[in-house]
Amino acid sequence: MTLFTGAATAIVTPFKNGKVDYPSLGKLIDWQISQGIDAIVVCGTTGEASTLTDKEHIKTVQYTVRRVKGRVPVIGGAGSNDTAHAVYMSKELEALGVDGLLLVTPYYNKCTQKGLIQHYTTIADAVKTPIIIYSVAGRTGVNISPSTVAELAKHPNIVGIKEASGNISQVVEIAKSVSDDFALYSGNDAMVVPLLSVGGLGVITTVGNIIPKDVHTMVMKYLSGDTKEAARMQLAMKHLIDAMFIEVNPIPVKAALNMMGKIEMEYRLPLCPPDEKSMEIIRKELVDYGLI
Repeated sequence: MTLFTGAATAIVTPFKNGKVDYPSLGKLIDWQISQGIDAIVVCGTTGEASTLTDKEHIKTVQYTVRRVKGRVPVIGGAGSNDTAHAVYMSKELEALGVDGLLLVTPYYNKCTQKGLIQHYTTIADAVKTPIIIYSVAGRTGVNISPSTVAELAKHPNIVGIKEASGNISQVVEIAKSVSDDFALYSGNDAMVVPLLSVGGLGVITTVGNIIPKDVHTMVMKYLSGDTKEAARMQLAMKHLIDAMFIEVNPIPVKAALNMMGKIEMEYRLPLCPPDEKSMEIIRKELVDYGLI
């Protein structure tokens, strides 16, 4: 089952006075959909899931499902470095009616490739909701090898991967190792077109928080055969993408959304507002791109 084709925004979780700002989240969701985004990923890395309580996490996903009302697929982040907790969260989000689950590799305690297979298989056996596995060794310290992806892809409930290794050779090897019905999504905004060129279906995007229409259009241009225009768009957004990662995600993108008048610039420690130099760069790129 392909959960989506195109661009899925890994949406931020707005905060206000230390609490989840649901009115702002609702407006963001409606704006994303009006701009043509193809899916919403809620409570992922960009959504600061690691500093949400389980209660907040579940309520935020529930709010998102209800606000979206079936207009696009909703994919809930349910990853954990504790397999039992990942099973618990996956079951909770499944009960809320999410269309898919995004499961990052276990972090900090880490594990072997054998452990990854057991981890993901245990979760996939516990739910019926389709699962996208998420490989981002730069954050977790654990890479999902192409051979492990190929093994996990045999599970009927594991339908795709968000690949954020930044290693195009690894992406190519994964593409060679899986069947055509296994979805390959870019986890790096600057590598969307290269991934599409080897059979990818789209991107789970951070920069899509601020330019959802352009990210959606870029993917669709490529998939419809206008590869030259897709490449032009990828290059045109490069400096903006760089600015969104000048400090650790989602610090810059929340600052950008604040500059665009969409959310408060509020984080949860250990994340904090960007320094002055970063703010200047973020503002400059927003101006140059025509966003403010």
